[in-house]
Amino acid sequence: MTIGAAPGEISERILLPGDPMRAKWIAENFLSDVKQFNAIRAMYGFTGTYNGARVSVMGSGMGAPSMSLYLHELFMDYHVQVAIRIGTCGAIQDAVNIGDLILPMTASTDSGINRRTTNGLDFAPPADFALLKHAHSLAVKVPVHVGSVASMDMFYDTTDSTDRLREHGVLALEMETSALYSLAARKSRRALSILTVTDHLNTHEAMSAQARESTLNDMVELSLNTIISGQI
Repeated sequence: MTIGAAPGEISERILLPGDPMRAKWIAENFLSDVKQFNAIRAMYGFTGTYNGARVSVMGSGMGAPSMSLYLHELFMDYHVQVAIRIGTCGAIQDAVNIGDLILPMTASTDSGINRRTTNGLDFAPPADFALLKHAHSLAVKVPVHVGSVASMDMFYDTTDSTDRLREHGVLALEMETSALYSLAARKSRRALSILTVTDHLNTHEAMSAQARESTLNDMVELSLNTIISGQI
């Protein structure tokens, strides 16, 4: 076990930022009655309330292996039913701008994990439609795009895969959504990614530190309001 929580300490609904320090910041700034449930490997996890609803937040690390490890335990050992990844991404389409939000319907990947768990199939994992639809209806503060992303194993990729993905309409690159959606499908759970565009691979723009703070706040609020909804 890589999560040290006792039974019942983790809510059935959890937010998963990659950075454990962001999980700590969310707990301190958005949740009430917070209790820390994990610090193993400095992967901080907390449970509290938001607008009266119980919700947890925990770091997931970088890449498909880390996301898969923690998510498996959250689903199977702690009975999490709804998981929303909140993270950043790099846009590869000109119509997507720095600061925009992306709600991925599905996620392509170059990771071998996906094929290994489907006996070699090119499985295309989808988001939970109700979560995606509700998040889209609540996303009024910043422009939002719905489409596909690509979860890549290499952060610094030197191949021409980005050009191929751009030609197929992929909106942005990141590292975890495919693993999240695939594992949720396999375990009959519900999942969504909500991503903020902080870099643009076409224009080489990058979000400023000040803009990053305010825009990520919008993403956190959207994810919390989506996950606590009684409609979900």
